[in-house]
Order: sequence, then C-alpha cells, then structure tokens
Amino acid sequence: MRLAGKRDLGRNVGWIRFKWMFLVVLLVHGIAVFFFTRGFLLTRSELSLYSQCDDVYGSPCFPPPRDQNSSQVCWAKPAVDRLVIIVLDALRFDFVAPSTFFAEKRQWMDKLEVLLDHASRNGSAAKIFKAFSDPPTTSLQRLKGLTTGGLPTFIDVGNSFGAPEIVEDSWIQQLVQNGKRVVMMGDDTWVKLFPNHFIRSYPFPSFNVKDLHTVDDGCIQNLIPTLYKKDWDVLIAHFLGMDHVGHIFGVESSPMIDKLEQYNEIIKKVVAVLESQSGPGDLHENTMLLVMGDHGQTLNGDHGGGTAEEVETALFALSMKKRPILQLPDADSSDCQLDAKRRRICIGSIQQLDFAATVSALVGIPFPFGSIGRVNPELFSLAGGSWNYEMDNIGFDRSASIFDKWIQDYANVLCINSWQVKRYIDAYSSMSLIGFSDKEMLYVSDLYSKAHELWATTKNFSFSMNQVSVESSTSVQMLLDSFSLFLESVAKLARSNWTEFNLKLMGLGFCIMLVSFYMHLLFITKLEMLCERGSWLSDYRMNLLGVNLAFFMVIVRASSFLSNSYILEEGRVAIFLLATTCILQLRYAAMKKTRLLEGLLLCGLIILLRFSIELGQLKQAVNSLFLKVDPSQNPGIAVDSWLWMCTTEVTQMLSLMILAYILCKSTSSYSSPGILKYVVVITLFNFFLILLFWASDSLLMNLDPLLGSMKGNLIPRLTYTAGLLQLILLALSRWGAINRSNSMEPAAKALALLSAGSSTIIILSGKQGSMILLALAIGGWCISRLSIMNSNKEFSQHLLFYVLPVTQWSLLAVCMFFSSGHWCSFDGLRYAAAFVGFDEFHLIRQAILLTIDTFGVSLILPVFGLPLLVASSCYSKEKKRLTFIIRLSQVFLIYGLISAITTTFSMLCVTLHRRHLMVWGLFAPKFVFDVVALLLTDLILLFCAFFYFE
Repeated sequence: MRLAGKRDLGRNVGWIRFKWMFLVVLLVHGIAVFFFTRGFLLTRSELSLYSQCDDVYGSPCFPPPRDQNSSQVCWAKPAVDRLVIIVLDALRFDFVAPSTFFAEKRQWMDKLEVLLDHASRNGSAAKIFKAFSDPPTTSLQRLKGLTTGGLPTFIDVGNSFGAPEIVEDSWIQQLVQNGKRVVMMGDDTWVKLFPNHFIRSYPFPSFNVKDLHTVDDGCIQNLIPTLYKKDWDVLIAHFLGMDHVGHIFGVESSPMIDKLEQYNEIIKKVVAVLESQSGPGDLHENTMLLVMGDHGQTLNGDHGGGTAEEVETALFALSMKKRPILQLPDADSSDCQLDAKRRRICIGSIQQLDFAATVSALVGIPFPFGSIGRVNPELFSLAGGSWNYEMDNIGFDRSASIFDKWIQDYANVLCINSWQVKRYIDAYSSMSLIGFSDKEMLYVSDLYSKAHELWATTKNFSFSMNQVSVESSTSVQMLLDSFSLFLESVAKLARSNWTEFNLKLMGLGFCIMLVSFYMHLLFITKLEMLCERGSWLSDYRMNLLGVNLAFFMVIVRASSFLSNSYILEEGRVAIFLLATTCILQLRYAAMKKTRLLEGLLLCGLIILLRFSIELGQLKQAVNSLFLKVDPSQNPGIAVDSWLWMCTTEVTQMLSLMILAYILCKSTSSYSSPGILKYVVVITLFNFFLILLFWASDSLLMNLDPLLGSMKGNLIPRLTYTAGLLQLILLALSRWGAINRSNSMEPAAKALALLSAGSSTIIILSGKQGSMILLALAIGGWCISRLSIMNSNKEFSQHLLFYVLPVTQWSLLAVCMFFSSGHWCSFDGLRYAAAFVGFDEFHLIRQAILLTIDTFGVSLILPVFGLPLLVASSCYSKEKKRLTFIIRLSQVFLIYGLISAITTTFSMLCVTLHRRHLMVWGLFAPKFVFDVVALLLTDLILLFCAFFYFE
C-alpha cells in the first residue's frame, strides 16, 4: 500500500508539473495586463519628423508666392507680423464670458472688463472664444497639445520620461527653424519643454502652489518693457497665480477676485501699449494679441480630468490692424447676447487642437508635422483683412470683394492643412507600432480623396475665373465643407484612439486578475494535498497570529494605494508595516528567550532603512523629511566635506568586503559545493575589480596616476561579461552539460544565483550598491532565522508557517526599492545607470541595464533568495527533495499572490481615479511600475522553477 501511495504521488506530481504552473500564471497576468492597459493607458507614438518650407510644393494646393526680397512667406502668407500670447493658467470660461451668458451671476464674473469692452466695440477686430481642451487637463500636457497640435497622452512612445523636452514638431520649433524670434516669460515649464528655442526667457519656478505671486510678478516686471522692443516676433507670457489661488483657496474666494482684477489691469496696460504703437509704420501696426487659458478648473480649483469645468476655457483675440470686418456665413447669431451693460457681444468657439495650425497660418510658418487640427476660420478671419491683395499673385480674381478673396485664400490654407494632416496619419500608420486600423484608414482616405477631387475641380474653374459667381461661391463653400469633414473625422478618430478610456477592457483585465487569485490558491491547495497533511483548521489555530498578521499587512498596504497621499508615502508605509511585524517577533523572541539577537538586528536595520528612505527621496522635495526641516540643506551635512567623503568611501568599500566574507563563509559551509565554488570565485574577482573601479574615482586616495586606466567602460563591461558567464555555468550545471553527479543543495543553488547577480547590481547602483546589498543580506538572514524560532518542529513543515515570513520578505523588498533612491515615478528612474560601461545608445541593452538597476535589489535578488527561506526550515539531506520542491513552489506562489494583490489594487485605484487631477502624474506611473514588477516577478519565478525543480 505504501508503494502504491508513492506511485500515486508520483503521478500527481507529474500532472501538476510544478514549473508549468508558473508559466500559466505568467500568461494569465500578461493577458489581464494587456486588456487593462489597452483600456487605460492612452497611447501614441511620437514621430521625429519636421515640416519644411519646401514640402508644400509637393501638395496639390497653390504654393505661396515667391518673393525674392522676403523670406517670410512659407506655406501661406503671414496674416500678422507679431504675436503676443498671454496664457492665464486655469482660466475658466466664465471668468471671461459675460455673466448674462449664464443662468446665475457669480462673484467672479465680469471681472476682466477690458476683454468685454474690446469685444463689444463696433468695428473692433476683437472676439471672445469658448475654447475646448482635451483631457488630461494638466498644464504640461495641455501646453504640449497647444504647441504641437496633437493629442498628448500618458505614453508618448519615443519621448524620455526623465526629460520633458518636446521632441516632436511644434509651432515653437517652426518659428525658430524659419528665423522667427521668440521671447518667453513666466511658468518655467516652457523652458523645460523648449530649452533652446527662446532668444530671451524669464522663467520662474512653478512648483510651489502656495506661492501666488512670484511667477506673475516676474511676468509683470518684464512684459511691458519687452513690448517696446523690436527684437522679437512672438512673445509668450504665462501667468500662474490664478491656478495656484484655485488650488489653495478655490474659485469662490476673495484671493481669486483679487487675482482677476490684477489680470484686468495688466491686460489693460498691454492693450494700451499695443494701441499706442499700432499706427501706419509703427511697431505694432500688424500685431495680434491672444489672451487664453490652457485649461479650466473646478470650483475647488482642481483640474486634470475631463469635466466641463476643466476642459472649457477661454481665448480672447485682438488684432491691431485696421481692416474690413469679415462676416462669415456660418457664424451662429445665437452666440451673441447683450452683456450687463447692454453691449452686444458674440462668442465664438475653438478647439485647442486647432490652435497650433491656426497660429502657424497666422504667422506664415509650416504647420507642425504632427498637427491634426483645423485652421479656425473665426480666429483666422480676425487678421484676414490685413493682407494686401493688390500684391497677390496667386491667381485669384482681383475684382472680387475682399471677403471672396479671403474665402478663396482660406480655402487654399485649408487645402494645405488637410494635405498636412493626411501626410501625418499616413506616416503615423506606417511608422508607429500603435497605428490606426485598416478600416479607419480607408474611411479617412476616402474622405480626403473626395475633398481632393473637389479641390481639383474648384481651383481650375472657380479660382481662375475673372469674376466670382454664385455657382463658384457655392463650389468653394462645398470645398470648405469637404475639407472640414475630413479634418473633423481625423480628430474624432484620434480622440477615440488616444483620449477615451475603454471601461469594458479595463473591467475585463481587472476580472482576469481576480481569477488569477483563484488560480494561485488552487495551485497552493493542490500542492498541499501531496503532503498528506492533517486538517488546515488545526494548523491555522497553531499560527493564528502569524497568518492573520500577514493577511492584515498585505491588505493594508494594498488598500493604501487608493489614496494619493499614501502612494507618495509608500516607502514609509512599507517600513512601518515591516517594523510592526518585527516588533511583535522581537517580543515573541524575548518571551521564548531565543533568536533575540536576530530580532534586535532586524529592528536596527529597519531604523537604518527608514533613514535611507529619507535620503533616497531627497530629490522628491515635497516628501523628504529633511527638506521639510531645512529646504536648503541635505540633512545638515556638507557633502563635499572631508569627513563626509571619507565616511562614505570607507563605508562602501567596507560593505563590499563584508559581503565577500559572508559569501566565502557561506560557501565553506557546504561539503560539496559543486559549481558554486567557481561561481563564487568569479564573484570575488568582480568585487576586486569594483574596488579598483571605485578607488580610481576616489578623491581621497588620489590614485588616478596608478589606476587611471581603470576608469571608463572596461571594468563595467568585464563585470557584465563575468555575470553572464556565471549564469551560463549555472545553466550548464542544471541541464546536464556539466557533470551533475555532484549536484548542489537547494540552498547552494540559491547562493550561486545571488552571487551571479550581485556584481552587476552593485556596479549599476553606484557607490551605495554594496551597502544596499549588505542590508538586504542581513534583512533576509534575520527573517529566515526568526521564522524558525517556533519550537514546534512538526508545524514548521506546514504551509501556513511560511505565510508571515514571505510577507516580511515582500515588505523588505519594497523597502529596498525606496531606500535605494527609487520611487514610482518616471523621474525616479536612474537613466545614467543604463549607460554604465557604454557611451552609445542601444535600446535593448540600455533597457536591460535600467531594469536591473531599478528592480535589482527590490525584486530580482529577493526572488532569487526565497529558497533560503524554505531551506532554513524544510530541507535536509535526510529528507526527500520532493518536500522541498512542494514547499518552495508554495512559497513562490504566495510571493506571486502578494504581488498580484497589490497590482490589482493599483488597477482599482487608476480605475476609480481615472479623471483625478493626479492620475497622470501619480496614479498611472504607480500602475505602470506595479505592472512591470508583477510581470517581472512572474518571469523570474518561472526561471527559478526551471532552475530549482529537477
């Protein structure tokens, strides 16, 4: 009967196939992440293509007139000579529009009186527009959309998250490229997006939302004097006070009223300067003023989502050029009403998506290559009458009215506009990994073909006639409608692909993640049945505190992701939870009078990790405890002092020597280390090279004459090569190419893997690497030692015995992530680590190095070390390896389940907060980091399963 039982056990083991369970889990998680990501992360590829002046001669449209005496004509005749753009951050539409346009008058309305006054004047070339922005309505992404004419999304493939500089085409780039001079003042976001594009810039810090006046005062100080200067063509002034007032006090506050009244006085002075110099031949004879918002805000001052208050903003345009009024045929008279002073004011409308194309047409530069907007006819018409049609040689009828000539010229501009958009979507679909579908491309191509055919007919008959008939006017209007339909369809298609969340796909991915919980538990239960253990209930009672504590810790940490404040404090939450379990274990150790040293050592390590987390987050000034005490200092220590440099250099080298000693001591404890001894020898050699590498860069030792050749790429490349050689040796020993008669024990295998990966992680982590790895080694040793202080040896073989130690192991890994200077944001990535040992860029190689640096001490090494936790209590030579394999499989599954739970809560968080102000700046990066960590954990667990399970 006993032999039959063993046979049955063998058959059960055969069908379960331990290692393949982890492949199934990886695939299920991959599918869940795929569906959820497709629904949540708005994706678009950036194309590094730029429009050129000569490109237009390849279009079917009329080329611009060639004037050898002027270099200003490019794609279209410039309608204005100079452009003044005043951006009022978080400008609500009801801050600008008359109060009579709304059902109820509020205290903040009608405060920008200067705009209402000019918009209501008869014969004034001024108009108020209701502008519609596209979510996400954060300032940086709105500025990106306004300047590029595209729809910026969370994932802009091809742009570095660490450097926010805009790399795709924009009208700012086109201005500089075509000899225009740009001056900027105000919000320093502009100089981050366009660092080398302004002939002069006056940037002011925009980070502190409690500062209501610094940016605005800087603009006021420089704006008026700059208006009198001749050395610019476009002036940008970005005021930020209103946005900060909204965040601190809200819209319904007296500081908001004060800020609006301040802006009214500023704009009044600007208009006065422009009008005083708008006469014939004066500096601002043909200048246009644009006063606009980048987005709106809610009554609480929030923005970032897609509510009407957030996406609706305003734009005011005023042209200094005296010209005839152009009454557009499609003007909607219902948008005209009397204001509180009985003045008639008309409100137009504009999509912010159209801003880049319209500005490009106004100043006569090529449209940005990635722009998908339409030249707005109402805004374009404000400067349309300023052209000198007597000098026009395009071929339009010179006897026709000004309006007919303008409408013909606008048709040509719209033709160029449509041609550029078609060129872009063709290039995008052919070059992007995330392009439009064939059905979508066929639809928009058909619309463009129809518009192109109508253009070919109209330009040959209507545009070249000596008189403008009713039939030709009808043809031109049909042409405008066909171009507009094409452009609107492309914009609609882009919005559906890039800015709308697909809740069905998000829900499907979330449900699949929930199913993965069941799979984990099912696999764990099936494995437990192989051990022929007793009742689960009796074993649960024996470890009631440990199991409940572990469950509570996992749920508390996962639930904290639902709050943006706790995500910012994730490192501190993790260290607090780990400290809680440690204190309870220390109390238990004191009661049992065993493992007291390990408990005290772990508590001391937690204190040091708490301190290192603060140091690691010094770059996050808003979160650093030290910077809250003194924002101008690192924690009271002069980092260039001799004492500080001596302490850090000695500590890092001493830590590396201790690691080498621990490695040698651990290896000597195995009677037959097998291939382990060769792996360890290579690691020790790598440690020696790293010491030389550090010494060559030391300012204290001054060994540059002796070790100068050690600098550069040689030692890092040798370290990478040696690490790869170690993995090859382990693979050959595992799969039979090397004699397996002297097989390693499981703990020796784990030590070999840890040894193989440590050198690369240390050299990528910089001079802190050895200290971080030493802390991880000490923490892992303490947890494994404390896990076996239970006097019940029989219980130590049960599954529930491992629940609390694995949870502690997971919390320690999270603490290592933050203590090593990382955080869940893309500016928390150390991009320099990707180039340690290399000067040139290679995508796959640099991505691998960056991944190792980011997740080396917090994921890769902790997973490699999990077998040590099991071997400390389960494995011995007298016991069969099958027991170890079953327990290790269950420990792997528990660790993976913890990762899956936290990732699922991240999914729930971004689903609930998908329109939150911080969704793109905080929740989405956290989701991305958790997803990558989950899939990487599954992949490494699969690798470990193949490596350990024979």
